[in-house]
Amino acid sequence: MNCIRKAMAAVLALAAGACATVVEPEEGEVTAQGANTLAIVEGVEPATARQITATRDRYDPVYQDPPRIDPDFPPAIAELAIDSAGERLNGIAYLADGPGPHPTMFLLHGWPGNEKSLDIAQALRRAGFNAVFFHYRGTWGSGGAFTFQNVIEDVAAAKAHLIAEAGPLRVDPDRITLIGHSMGGWAALQAAARDETIGCVGALASADFGASAEAMAANPEALAGFAAYGDYLVAGPFSGTSGAAMVAEVQENVDAFSVAPLAPKLAGKSVLLIAANTDEAVDADTVHEPMAAAFATEPEITLTATRIDGDHSFSWTRETLIREILDWAEGCR
Repeated sequence: MNCIRKAMAAVLALAAGACATVVEPEEGEVTAQGANTLAIVEGVEPATARQITATRDRYDPVYQDPPRIDPDFPPAIAELAIDSAGERLNGIAYLADGPGPHPTMFLLHGWPGNEKSLDIAQALRRAGFNAVFFHYRGTWGSGGAFTFQNVIEDVAAAKAHLIAEAGPLRVDPDRITLIGHSMGGWAALQAAARDETIGCVGALASADFGASAEAMAANPEALAGFAAYGDYLVAGPFSGTSGAAMVAEVQENVDAFSVAPLAPKLAGKSVLLIAANTDEAVDADTVHEPMAAAFATEPEITLTATRIDGDHSFSWTRETLIREILDWAEGCR
């Protein structure tokens, strides 16, 4: 299995400051944290250099529980059954404190979705955002068959479901953001390029399946590794596809699945790109940097592109990652 993972990683490798939400306690109020709540103090960029200073009247949503809640509309979790082309997608919504409507962020998982980014979801909720997570068709128990094109369509279906249920889910339909990890980052960019109502989109260690297809065409070993890993997924959490079908789909959609050409369609949007310096699956130099360069040439994109330490899942820099996201997200409220 390790050789398959290494080969799959080779495909992707070949392809070319924090503003914490502040809650001021009412005069004389005792917060949930007592006298030792914390605040983030701006330091030297990047977020790893920021320092935490003790204070009595600041709240850090990265890791602190809310100092108070609305007893009528407390934070909550809601199960979602999303219809996409007649198939059920399983999802959950983390509802922020208060009646709302709240800005809402989708957290889109990767291929296959071992990293679900639910720590980011909890931090976003503590910062006053709803956070939504779901599984695409043919993955992790959701109905239907997996295809990369279905992933893009499922994002649109999930957004439509959220708008239809905006009232009970406390959602502001005009403030919906897409952010994803790996394939989810690719899907977020693809979906945002097709939806003019999305103003903010983020991609964490984003894949680029158009570039991956080009790399596989020149590297038979990488192609075989991609197909083998696809078959491995079908034996587990994926359904309705095969490794060969996944390879064929990306090979037949090189232009449509490439990220750089999306730049003109992302004009007018705020775009966040975060790469991991020691990513073993999506090389920052050959995937992230060309992507960032392409978006930088579009003057109407408000681009935030950065690199931080970590592997593909940012395994040892989760707090740094969350702070970077929350910093950017403040402009998406």
